[in-house]
Amino acid sequence: MIPRRRTRVAVQLAPQHATYPAIREAATAADELGADAIFNWDHFFPLGKVREGPHFECWTTLGAWAESTRRAEIGALVSCVAYRNPDLLADMARTVDHVSGGRLILGLGAGFREWEYTRYGYEFGTPAERVRDLGDALHRIERRFAVLNPPPVRKIPMLVAGGGPRTLRLAARYADIWHTFAAGDELGAKAELLDRHCAELGRDPGEIERSAFVSGDPHEVAPDHLARGVTFFVVIASGPDYDLDELARWIAWRDASPPR
Repeated sequence: MIPRRRTRVAVQLAPQHATYPAIREAATAADELGADAIFNWDHFFPLGKVREGPHFECWTTLGAWAESTRRAEIGALVSCVAYRNPDLLADMARTVDHVSGGRLILGLGAGFREWEYTRYGYEFGTPAERVRDLGDALHRIERRFAVLNPPPVRKIPMLVAGGGPRTLRLAARYADIWHTFAAGDELGAKAELLDRHCAELGRDPGEIERSAFVSGDPHEVAPDHLARGVTFFVVIASGPDYDLDELARWIAWRDASPPR
């Protein structure tokens, strides 16, 4: 049994179909509501059927949020390791960590959107190659953090997203947070595999916070996730008008929940 962590609630503000002032105002509002973290994502075009709509770049936006927000952690859910040299990405993360006063979460993933890769001139590769590159990036980022001057404000939490066996083994080795897209029995199976990888590597699985996207009534949705070890709940809001009502409901549920 994984020890229960403090329950946390975050929002992913999709940086699409909106002006930047609207994105900034949504981030500020989420911060003031009491979100534990505010995420964007690392894409070059909107997700969904309308690919050519307005969209803003991930890390430039995070640098701005580092100044415009005050208390919530910030990060990408997630940053694709193929889009930037990993050593440079570590330096970017360290810089945003300093600008934000030590509030960065470094979310990392192997990437999945072939059309986006090719439009920006990146080689997509096979799934195995992309996971291999994720492992290489995690190693290089960890090594670069150790030699940067000045170092990060704190040990930057590393979030690894994904659910394949190889990705879960990387999460068992490197992650402070594991983010999954799964729910129900699938979530339980992936969490058990993560725990087995931790045992094989000699790592306490309780060191890894478990995170998932959620929607709906938290009183109905959260209990099953909590039973499977998830304590970090992420709701999604998208432009052009960022509706934070669901975030507010999950924050109210978090604040009314007894300590765990």
